[in-house]
Amino acid sequence: MLRFLKKFVPRKTKGPETTAVDRGLLVFENTSEVIQAEKHLKSLGYTVTVKGPPPEIQKGCDLVIEFPLMEKLTLERHLATVGLVPLAVVPVTAPLLEPVSLFHTKDYGSYLMVRAANMKITVDKKSLRIVNISGGGCPDVPYLAEALVGKSLHEAPQPRDLGHTLCGYALQLAYEELRRQCS
Repeated sequence: MLRFLKKFVPRKTKGPETTAVDRGLLVFENTSEVIQAEKHLKSLGYTVTVKGPPPEIQKGCDLVIEFPLMEKLTLERHLATVGLVPLAVVPVTAPLLEPVSLFHTKDYGSYLMVRAANMKITVDKKSLRIVNISGGGCPDVPYLAEALVGKSLHEAPQPRDLGHTLCGYALQLAYEELRRQCS
């Protein structure tokens, strides 16, 4: 009987979706500033994430820092104390402003590859040995590959301890993501 009555009750129509603006993006001139800002903010205990910028933000470098928008003024003050001033602070107000994940994972059966930005790291899923490092055009990539390939994912040195370029930074992100996925 209730099913019969429900036919006469107008259905609620979905209105336009409202999205709470709770995240923002810090846009910097270059990747070096992004890396310094991320390191500084994390050392202060803030939860921030480096991501790729949405296509609508065409200024600055290829990385942005996503942060809780409620922390905007505090983060800007902390960054100013170390001489880091973002080009822009953009609230994520629309789906088109969603930052892009830096990570792409590809499962090749026996091997698992994680790409972060332009750097890729691949491990043998059984032994967790690093079998390949590729990507990037930075001068330290061959050195990083030499230092990491053949070593266990859990015993290999961290790329950030060896490389000092954007490629080294991206490889560190891929390395951390791969470790997370393999734990």
